[in-house]
Amino acid sequence: MITTVIKIDGMSCAHCVHSVEEALGELAGVDSVSVDLEAGEATVVHEDSVELGVMTEAIEEIGYDVI
Repeated sequence: MITTVIKIDGMSCAHCVHSVEEALGELAGVDSVSVDLEAGEATVVHEDSVELGVMTEAIEEIGYDVI
């Protein structure tokens, strides 16, 4: 398993956190997701096969920007 930290812009509330956790958690190969609203980042534990681009796309599809 690999741990990746993704910086996210545009999150402002608990609903945002839930949306990002759900979007990333639904990806095949993702083991766990933890979103820190204050830091503006998601920590994702995943298999090697899950590419950063796929995670970025999942976040951007729900309206947030990866920085």
